This record gives sequence, structure tokens and C-alpha cells, in this order.
Amino acid sequence: MSPQITNREQAKARARALRAALSGAGTPISHAQALERVAHELGYRDWNTASARLSNEPDIPLQVGDLVAGRYLKQPFTGRVLAVKELFGGAAFEVTIHFDAPVDVVEFDSFSNLRTRVTVTVSASGISQARTSDGAPHMMLERTGAGII
Repeated sequence: MSPQITNREQAKARARALRAALSGAGTPISHAQALERVAHELGYRDWNTASARLSNEPDIPLQVGDLVAGRYLKQPFTGRVLAVKELFGGAAFEVTIHFDAPVDVVEFDSFSNLRTRVTVTVSASGISQARTSDGAPHMMLERTGAGII
């Protein structure tokens, strides 16, 4: 199965694009024929089988156990996702991250405040709405790999 297509909506979008491309090339096909072609591209016998197998859920950008990297309060980090809670129908996620190494969240040289675990709310793109006083996001993260806990 193609790694780009993981749910029904993505498969339907691919069928619409395929149908438009073929029509533009002078070979019009029906939507049902386009769905069947996409099912075959994905390795399924027919669209009904593909539709039954493909998840109806949207992609979740982070899952428990994922390896992540980014910046927390402007400090670089790597870590692992310990918990994820979907908010607002997938528009945001409450994520708990355990840092591989403690992150000093204080910019002053005179003292430190080390954090090893944080829970933050980020958008589906991994950026927090909350900002520091100079406008930088509290959290910017991206998935770097999948891991098994």
C-alpha cells in the first residue's frame, strides 16, 4: 500500500485527481472507474475491499512512542511522546513529551530551571499557540521517528 494514502478520504482525493488527469489527456473515465484504479494501485482487489480496509479516521500527526525534536521555550530538544489527546476535532493536540536530556528553560546565566517532561497544546503542525514575551512559540516540534515503548 502506498504510504501517502492511509485513509478513505486520501484515496478518494487520488481518484478525483486521476480522473481529472485522464480527462485532460482525452481519456475520460467515471468516478467509479477511478476508484477501482486507485484500489488496484494500493494493492486491493476492488474499491469495496479498499474502502473497508482503509481507515476512516484522519491522520494523527503524533502518537504515543513517537520520537520528536524541536524547540521548547527557544531551547532545542529531542524526546519521546508519552501521551496525546486530540482537541477541537483534530485542530490541536495536548502532548506530553519526555525530553532525552533536561532542557534549561531560563535564558539568564545566573540561574537554571531544568525540565525533563512537559505537557503542551500544539496545532496539528506541531506549533503551540502560546507565545513567549517576544513572540516565539512555547513549543515547536516535529516527529522524527516512531518508537516502541
